[in-house]
Amino acid sequence: MGGFSLWHWLIVLVIVVLVFGTKRLGNVGKDLGDAVKGFKKGMQDDDKPAAKLGDDSQRNATSETQRDTDRNDQAR
Repeated sequence: MGGFSLWHWLIVLVIVVLVFGTKRLGNVGKDLGDAVKGFKKGMQDDDKPAAKLGDDSQRNATSETQRDTDRNDQAR
């Protein structure tokens, strides 16, 4: 009454392949792999130093402030 043997798993695998087909199982595997790659990429993006992110946001804020100042000068 212990765990499943190798033969049990092979029978289950054959039944799954017969029910879903190899093409659909291949697509599921590909989609799962793409999802894992996307997750890993997202985790690497989070590891970027905060200083770099701060520099970008600082540049954006500075350029927006400069644009606002230029618009105000043109309106006068």
